[in-house]
Amino acid sequence: MAEQPQPISPTKNFFAGGFGGVCLVFVGHPLDTIKVRLQTQPKPQPGQPLLYSGTFDCFRKTLVGEGVRGLYRGMAAPIIGVTPMFAVCFFGFGLGKRLQQRKPDDVLTYPQLFAAGMLSGVFTTVIMAPGERIKCLLQIQAATGETKYSGSLDCAKQLYREAGIRGVYKGTVLTLMRDVPASGMYFMTYEWLKNILTPEGKSVSDLSVPRILFAGGLAGIFNWAVAIPPDVLKSRFQTAPPGKYPNGFRDVLRELIREEGVASLYKGFTAVMIRAFPANAACFLGFEVAMKFLNWIAPGL
Repeated sequence: MAEQPQPISPTKNFFAGGFGGVCLVFVGHPLDTIKVRLQTQPKPQPGQPLLYSGTFDCFRKTLVGEGVRGLYRGMAAPIIGVTPMFAVCFFGFGLGKRLQQRKPDDVLTYPQLFAAGMLSGVFTTVIMAPGERIKCLLQIQAATGETKYSGSLDCAKQLYREAGIRGVYKGTVLTLMRDVPASGMYFMTYEWLKNILTPEGKSVSDLSVPRILFAGGLAGIFNWAVAIPPDVLKSRFQTAPPGKYPNGFRDVLRELIREEGVASLYKGFTAVMIRAFPANAACFLGFEVAMKFLNWIAPGL
């Protein structure tokens, strides 16, 4: 394991994580839109083709029909939520690491890093669940031909008016099922890759930009390899009409397996994986740059 040059600061993680999250959304949102539309596209009538035959077909139709703005549909919700969400995510990871240290210079094992990452997934769900619900509804409404929501705030207001806070937080359990194990994998993989990419005799904190980008991008791929099946269930559940799935994710899972097979749990796989590398590379680079800046201006924070 490589050295940890200074005590872990959850506070610095909070601010640096927020900046990293903003970087992630700007790079990754277009392919997130494609992913959600593929995961939630309506079942075709007998003899009719699917609305989207795949990732590139969905991208082309979105671009032709709605322009570049269509690829950024619903981005206001994650942008508003992403700064506090990633701030809380990285804060949770920093706190999880600190809680497992007996001394400030203790180097954590990989299972301990996985556990710290899982704690970050719990922390982010409070912000993530309503943001995901709003984002998914806005992303699919263009494909349905209806314009029920004029924007993120209008969507939140309507959801609250129709079903109260439960309507806004619909899909929270599935968000937890997705984010807790995936976040553990995310942070553990990033720390592992940073360690093996650090040249002999060098510090992890001196890792070059290309190596940070590679470690962050690959961590994103490992994260989504774990997260895709519950993410598909979450997207279906959060965009379904009220009352369609009375037993929650179990009903969604049974319907998907019965009608479309196990492969349906990996819908949007291509879009997710194309997005995962650059978006998370940008996220971790933003985090590391912000962390160095914070260490420079506030070393005792």
